[in-house]
Amino acid sequence: MAFKDYYKILEVSKTATDKEIKTAFRKLVRKYHPDLNPDNKEAEAKFKEVNEANEVLSDPEKRKKYDKYSQYGEDWKHGEAHEKAQQQQRQYQSQQQSQQSFSEEEYSDFFESMFGDAAGGYQRSTQFKGQDFNAELHLDLRSVYTSQKQVLTLNDKKIRLTIPAGVENGQTIKIKGKGAPGINDGPNGDLYIKIIIDNNTQFKRQGDNLYLDLNLDLYTAILGGEITIVTFDGKAKLQVKPETENGTQVKLRGKGFPVYKKEGSYGDLIVTYQLETPKNLSNKEIDLFKELQKIKTK
Repeated sequence: MAFKDYYKILEVSKTATDKEIKTAFRKLVRKYHPDLNPDNKEAEAKFKEVNEANEVLSDPEKRKKYDKYSQYGEDWKHGEAHEKAQQQQRQYQSQQQSQQSFSEEEYSDFFESMFGDAAGGYQRSTQFKGQDFNAELHLDLRSVYTSQKQVLTLNDKKIRLTIPAGVENGQTIKIKGKGAPGINDGPNGDLYIKIIIDNNTQFKRQGDNLYLDLNLDLYTAILGGEITIVTFDGKAKLQVKPETENGTQVKLRGKGFPVYKKEGSYGDLIVTYQLETPKNLSNKEIDLFKELQKIKTK
C-alpha cells in the first residue's frame, strides 16, 4: 500500500514544532496555489498533498495517531483496528498450540467468535472502510446562480460532478465511494468537497435573498421616475415613488438567489436606496435651490 510521508511533503522533520509546521505549510501553499500556477496539474497535485499533510500534522491527536500507525500506509487511521485483529490472530494461534482440546462444535464456535463466519474452511479477513478524502472547490457567486458541471482530478482520476444552483458558502458535498479503496474488499471511503464561494459582485447574499445598495440621485428621489438595474438573470425596472427617502427599501420578489435543490424557487432581491447629494452645482442650479429654499420657508 502506498505510503504518504506527510513530514516529507511539508519539508519538515518528524520532531518539527507546531510553529515550524505552520510556517512550512504557509510557504508551500503560496508556492503551489492554483491561482499562481494556472493549468499546472503538478502544482495542483502538490497543493492538495500539502493541504492533506497539514490537516493531519497540525492536529495533535491526528499527528499522534499518524506517527504511531504510519506502518499501515494510507490506512493509518485504522491502525488500532489492524493491531486488534493481529492480536486476535496471535491469541488464536496460541490457543491452537496449547494442550487444550476442542470438540468440533466448540472449535467452530471459538473460530467464529474470533474471526467471524468461516467460508469453505478458510478464515475471512476483517474488512475496513477506506480513508475519506477532503477537498475544497472555489467558485464565484455568479457561477453558482446556475447548476455547475465540474471535473475534479483526484489521485490522477477524473471525477465528474454537478454542483446544484444555490449552494451555500462553506457547504460540504459528499460523493460516496470516491475516497481511498477499502481494506480486504471493504467499502471505499467517501469524498467530501467543501464549497468556498467568492463574491465579487455588488450584491450581498443572505441565504436565498440578495441585497443591493443603490445610489439614487436627489432629483429622481424627489420627483420620482424609472430606473433600471442589472440582476443575475437580466435587467429589472424599478418605479421610484416621488419624495422617496434615504434608506427606503423595495423588494423584488423572485429576483434573489435560487433555493438549493428546489428548481424554480428563488429568494427575493431587496434594494436599499442611498440618496446622493448633488455636487459641483452650476450657478443656475444654486440659484434654483435658493428659490426653492425661499418657497419652503414662506
